[in-house]
Amino acid sequence: QVHLMESGGGSVQAGGSLRLSCAASGNTYSSYCMGWFRQAPGKEREAVGLIYSGGDVTYVADSVKGRFTISQDNSKSTVYLQMNSLKPEDAAMYYCAAHFRSRITCSGAAAYFDYWGQGTQVTVHS
Repeated sequence: QVHLMESGGGSVQAGGSLRLSCAASGNTYSSYCMGWFRQAPGKEREAVGLIYSGGDVTYVADSVKGRFTISQDNSKSTVYLQMNSLKPEDAAMYYCAAHFRSRITCSGAAAYFDYWGQGTQVTVHS
């Protein structure tokens, strides 16, 4: 089993920044896909940013390009999401997700992801 622990959510003013962290533990493998999805009330869950082991960023949502950056620290089995210039529409529950399939499946499709964190809330005040 794999456990994902998120941290870093909170409440900020529009234009502010937050950094989310997701630490993986348990039966992890050297090749993995990890990243972030988000879901706002009444909306479908959407991929935000994904990264494959080795630092290859495989997906960034158009709505966050230029504002959000995904990165990893393999030594800590941790993935980060740096969120800058936050907008009210970025407010959502953010979920960390992971799988150990091939790189081609490190895409925005939630169905590929076998492991999910509990979620961390991001609130952006206008």
